[in-house]
Amino acid sequence: MSQINLMALRHSVFYSPLLMCMAGGFLKEEGLEPRYRQATPDQTVPDNIRKGDCHVAQSAVATGFAELERGEQPDIVHFAQINARDGFFIAAREPDPEFDWSKLIGRQVLVDHFFQPLAMLKFGLHRQGVEYDGLEVVDAGTVDEIEQAFRNGMGEYVHMQGPTPQQFEAEGIGYVVAAVGDAVGPVAFSSLCATREWLDTDMAKAFMRAYRKALNFVIEAPADEIAAREFEAGFFPGIERPVLTATVDAYKRLGCWQSDPAITKAAYEKLLDVFLHSQVITRRHDYESLIVKSPA
Repeated sequence: MSQINLMALRHSVFYSPLLMCMAGGFLKEEGLEPRYRQATPDQTVPDNIRKGDCHVAQSAVATGFAELERGEQPDIVHFAQINARDGFFIAAREPDPEFDWSKLIGRQVLVDHFFQPLAMLKFGLHRQGVEYDGLEVVDAGTVDEIEQAFRNGMGEYVHMQGPTPQQFEAEGIGYVVAAVGDAVGPVAFSSLCATREWLDTDMAKAFMRAYRKALNFVIEAPADEIAAREFEAGFFPGIERPVLTATVDAYKRLGCWQSDPAITKAAYEKLLDVFLHSQVITRRHDYESLIVKSPA
């Protein structure tokens, strides 16, 4: 059995199609033994891919924009979609079934300032008729620091990926009132990336077979079965299985996972709209600069 090295830019139930490659045994069926790690500031996805310590990683097409803005051609390309929508939620201190995005105006909101979640939130707010500058935005730091700040009483609202907002609900300290994925709509959000050279290998083809099976499983299986696999695999220590089930169900209802893993031009063009709105990029970059077809 060959070892395949996988990395994740971030770790969340949102990336269940990749997690299920491991938890569902689909990689082992293809003769691949997975080694999975989460990226850190000292161990980044691009560095590990370039060193050969990572074969394939969960990332985002937008990670290549900085190189394109400098006039460089990225050596890491994106070949399959994981999520077709933003996976961040807005949680409030109290339940609010009548929530409207305008309720965020003038309120203290703990916002994840990582480049893509921030750009998506700004664009989603704009589409809902609310300007980002109208919020009292707080940058509490890392994902863990944002969670702790909200637990400590800071913020009237918080902007985070699942399963943390669902865990807040289980504990009665926060309640999901909106999804940024609904506000933004379909977009090229998270994806799988690798080098062009690796994508020509037999390992890449075997990985893609496993990924397609895992993706279809996540789409078709009940939320509690997916959560059970992730729970048993130990992917989310400290998170109870019912919370994982609620999170998977939320992402299913959002329509984050699509059976065709191709990153479409339409989804990419929407991504350009998002980043142009936030002035992170200055021009519309070519689709082919960052995206290639999946291994056959």
